[in-house]
Amino acid sequence: MNRYFIEVAYKGEQYSGFQVQDNAHTVQAEVDKALSILFREKVESTGSSRTDAGVNALQNFLHFDTTLPLHPQFLYKINAILPDDVVLRGVYRVPEEAHSRFAALSRSYEYTLYTHKDPFMRDRGYFFPYKLDFDALQAAAGIIREYSDFTTFSKRNTQVKTFICAIEESYWTAAGERVVYNVTANRFLRGMVRGLVGTMLRVGRGKLSLDEFRAAIESRDCTKADFAVPPQGLFLMEVKYPEGLLEPISFMRR
Repeated sequence: MNRYFIEVAYKGEQYSGFQVQDNAHTVQAEVDKALSILFREKVESTGSSRTDAGVNALQNFLHFDTTLPLHPQFLYKINAILPDDVVLRGVYRVPEEAHSRFAALSRSYEYTLYTHKDPFMRDRGYFFPYKLDFDALQAAAGIIREYSDFTTFSKRNTQVKTFICAIEESYWTAAGERVVYNVTANRFLRGMVRGLVGTMLRVGRGKLSLDEFRAAIESRDCTKADFAVPPQGLFLMEVKYPEGLLEPISFMRR
């Protein structure tokens, strides 16, 4: 049995999330369908990172096992089967025990706001034409790095065993008409990044002080967080693995 990691990117607008769900249209279901068509047998993949409905990814990974050889034009053929809003970017040979989720060292996300009306940003950002205190936003992002328990920023009905996350980076950038939140951690909870962004925007708008923001984190109460920012502004940017784990496979062009 051979194990492969596959790298995908997608626009999440038309999907009920990344992970396979009963009676729902998901990115992973489309990938599994394409793999099964090409191999002519049922293939079930395992994803590295779940994203919610409407959330995008520039990079996500799955792994699957097969005893069958990969077609010389595997990349081209899978992309021909996949819908236009999902693309397979790479295939990697990995050790049989490698797991796309558990082997990941970190995940990086960006959430983009745009401050002036722009029809080309409508499906990839959050139109936010309001005055923001950027220094307050940056201070709130810095406070996040001081904590590890993010119960406040996890939506209800989650099945995780722990709410502990190790935040490596948390900061805002501003350039022209775009304001972007950047965050990297070993793991994220359901709705966590959007909860962080929505609550920090309250700080930036002067509706929540930095002390109140800190108190919200320490409350471990999700009713103290604001999750009401739209999904299209959120992108999973990178899933990082140990150096040398991924051995890229080259395929024939069409």
